[in-house]
Amino acid sequence: MSAAGGWPRWWLRRGWLARGLLPLGLLFAGAVALRRLAWRSRWLRPWRAPVPVVVVGNLTAGGSGKTPVVAYLADALRAAGWTPGIVSRGYRRRRGGPDPLPVLADSAPAEVGDEPLLLRRLCACPVWVGRRRARAASELLRAHPEVDVLLSDDGLQHLALARDIELVVCDARGAGNGWPLPAGPLREGWTRARDATLGPPTARASSPQPFFALRRAPGELRNLADARRLDPASFAAMHRDGAVSAAAAIGDPQQFFDMLRSAGVALQRTATAPDHSALPESLLRELPGSVLLTEKDALKCTVAQPGRQRLWAVALRLEIDPGFVPWLLQRLRRTVSRPSDGFTSA
Repeated sequence: MSAAGGWPRWWLRRGWLARGLLPLGLLFAGAVALRRLAWRSRWLRPWRAPVPVVVVGNLTAGGSGKTPVVAYLADALRAAGWTPGIVSRGYRRRRGGPDPLPVLADSAPAEVGDEPLLLRRLCACPVWVGRRRARAASELLRAHPEVDVLLSDDGLQHLALARDIELVVCDARGAGNGWPLPAGPLREGWTRARDATLGPPTARASSPQPFFALRRAPGELRNLADARRLDPASFAAMHRDGAVSAAAAIGDPQQFFDMLRSAGVALQRTATAPDHSALPESLLRELPGSVLLTEKDALKCTVAQPGRQRLWAVALRLEIDPGFVPWLLQRLRRTVSRPSDGFTSA
């Protein structure tokens, strides 16, 4: 019952199943609206960090590419003279351990979550995870007083952490059928206020706020056994006469496969697993030739992984509208007059 993009098929159209689930969807939407009202009316008070907070989230269930955008922001802010820190929930990490906790370069994915671990390895900045992002942010700042801006990976709906800038990331799937969960993919209304939207150029028309085009392309490929590094063109040329496969356990695996093909990599076979899960060794063994993985999937492959020499991690290269970073820096400079209720001015 899953569509190519990783969503149930009924989330892409308003068929009989989606219509049958719509009453539940309306109840869900009502509950979301009441919860938001409780925070905006100050019945519940968000925690305000002493530094600007930028939340990168989405309006739909599943992944839309938020984590790579957070990594991009961390690099851009550091280049502009800021000292960023990152907080995340650490989705699907093991329960029962310390909370919140810092993410170290050698942390286990099961302890801290795969996406926070990827951010810690990609970004030269502290990363903390916690079920309550406000507490994780507080502990991060206590441990790293040099941090002067916080990035929240996801958390658009986590209103207990006050924010200064809200960025919504969308992908080619857009709003699906436009209905709330479980009748459709929406966590909140598609026109919900935000400071800006980042997504493929095709999504521009549906964005009521400032929009910045975002394109994804494969970057460097790294062999997991010997750390060889190749650009996509060199890899494609080297494997012109050999089999190449790809596997992914992400929100929209088809997007990863399409991106590889558009870069000239001919894929003989592809395979998927549920988002955030580890790709089974049996599945990887069945795939012919060299196997391309996302960086998130590659970090869950063990050193003793059979056939490790066939596995390649594909870095993701983001191309974002050149006006985005100047816009963001200007917004950050205006945070002195930030609203006291924890909501952005959007």
